[in-house]
Amino acid sequence: MSERAGVLRVVLATANPDKAVEITALLDGALEPLPRPPGLPDVPEDGTTVEENAHLKAAAAAAATGLPAVADDTVLEVDALGGAPGLRSGRYAGDGAHYVENTAKLLREMAAVPEPERGARVRTVALLCFPDGRTVAGHGVTLGRIADRPSGRSGFGYDAVFVPGEGDGRTLGQMTAEEKRVLFCRGRAFRDLVARLGARV
Repeated sequence: MSERAGVLRVVLATANPDKAVEITALLDGALEPLPRPPGLPDVPEDGTTVEENAHLKAAAAAAATGLPAVADDTVLEVDALGGAPGLRSGRYAGDGAHYVENTAKLLREMAAVPEPERGARVRTVALLCFPDGRTVAGHGVTLGRIADRPSGRSGFGYDAVFVPGEGDGRTLGQMTAEEKRVLFCRGRAFRDLVARLGARV
């Protein structure tokens, strides 16, 4: 059975432990997350859209486990860089690059860009795939700008340099988990996903 006490059990497709913790908190009991099974191979994220990459990961986990699986794909798009890093956000400094290396490369490329032109957006697609191939997707976008240096120790990815336009001037890395949950596109995408499933977070 994939449901218990009316709550849908879903496998987390992500291999990123930081992201798994964040997604579990975002689901907040609306769905029951199960850990990614040991030995599940990584899936090449070679889709041409954010939604395709989320689907590749979720579909592979659903096929391997026989349970519904949820995955997200999140991309940073910087105006001054023509939308880069985009689909390469997680490996901007090269395959296997760490968050710090990706952020450092971004700041190097933005070094000469003046404040008014540092606009950026982060987009997330959160996608649930059932073993029979059915999918449900939620979407989220956060507009903001790229700071000129990292600030804050919370979060991961580009959090330390992304300043949400709806915030108070702090980076995501300076915010609490609850503040990030409200403002960041991953929270918005998972709330949208759960709403489309007829539940609430």
